[in-house]
Amino acid sequence: MIPGSPLLGPANLDLANLATALGGPSPNRCFAETFLAESIDILQRLDPHEIERLAIGLNAVRQGGGRLFILGVGGSAGHAGHAVNDFRKICGFEAYAPTDNVSELTARANDEGWDTCFAGWLEGSRIHNRDGVLVFSVGGGNREKNVSVNIVKALETAAKAGARIFGIVGRDGGFTRQAAETCVVIPTASPERVTPHTEGLCAVVWHLLASHPLLQRERTKWESVK
Repeated sequence: MIPGSPLLGPANLDLANLATALGGPSPNRCFAETFLAESIDILQRLDPHEIERLAIGLNAVRQGGGRLFILGVGGSAGHAGHAVNDFRKICGFEAYAPTDNVSELTARANDEGWDTCFAGWLEGSRIHNRDGVLVFSVGGGNREKNVSVNIVKALETAAKAGARIFGIVGRDGGFTRQAAETCVVIPTASPERVTPHTEGLCAVVWHLLASHPLLQRERTKWESVK
């Protein structure tokens, strides 16, 4: 129980006033309502045509026999591993994420530095011009602000190899938006909640892609259960 807050039980739990009881921003809207309203606002402002272009670009990589490398840091690394599974199993990509191999990732970070660990992994994977790189990131990487520089250097390595670059990112898109041929930018609804909204809705977008008729080849399990 939060010190000084009223005792909340079934008899007096009023969702409209829950934000006030928990020190939230509005006496008329609970935090859950605020967060969901912001999510709806962001979804309505997403560019569906950019998502379609991303699906077309990814399909071209697969059709050309290229591999798909998915990069992400923190929560986005978790998304990258999940997306690798879906793009491999559902869409028939040869897909990989550097963060799925903890031994190699930590060896590169320890021996050569965090900033180059993704770039070194791409070089070790012999990235070439038929491959694609897909970035999940809240800010897209920014060398000047020293944020996610490993993504910046990885994309420079990808560009040098002639690989196709794609992104699903937040804020202004950062370096990923500059380097990518197609980049879906998750709009900002609340500066205080850029990270949870970007990471959450990034998952919506890449699940959309894995379900896209242009990309999906296998049915998902629960949809086949009668």
